[in-house]
Amino acid sequence: MFHKVAIIGNLGADPELRYMTDGTPVASFNVASNRKWKNKDGSKGEETVWFRISVWRNLAETCNQYLSKGRQVYIEGRLNPDKETGGPRVWTASDGTPRASYEITAFEVKFLSSGGQAGGDFGPSGGAAATTPPANTAEEDIPF
Repeated sequence: MFHKVAIIGNLGADPELRYMTDGTPVASFNVASNRKWKNKDGSKGEETVWFRISVWRNLAETCNQYLSKGRQVYIEGRLNPDKETGGPRVWTASDGTPRASYEITAFEVKFLSSGGQAGGDFGPSGGAAATTPPANTAEEDIPF
C-alpha cells in the first residue's frame, strides 16, 4: 500500500540538522499551513495547521542549507501516525489546551519563495530541478 500527503506552508523556524550514529543526516522543521474563508454572515474565518517535517540524506542537507524561517514550501511525503493511537500525536499544552502534531517524512521539497536565496525544487535525488513559481503567487492561483 502507498499513501502521499502534500502541503503548502511556511516554515515556523530554521531547520535543525543532526546526524544519526551511522552518519546519515536528518533535518527537522515545522511548517504552518493556513486556510482562510468567509462565513455566511460575512465574517472571516482562519485556521492554521502545523506539521512537523523530517527529511533525510541529501535532501536534509539541502533543506538545512537553503530553508529558513518564513520560507514558503511545497512538501510531499508520507504521514507518520502515532504508534499508540494511529492518528496524530496528541498532548495537552502548558496552558491546558489540547494540541496535536501531524508528522510527515518528506520525500520532495519545493522552495516556493526565495527569501533572498536561490530557489529550486529538490526531490529524492537531492538535485535541483527546473524553475519555481514567482514568490507573489496567490493561493487562489494554485491549481489544487
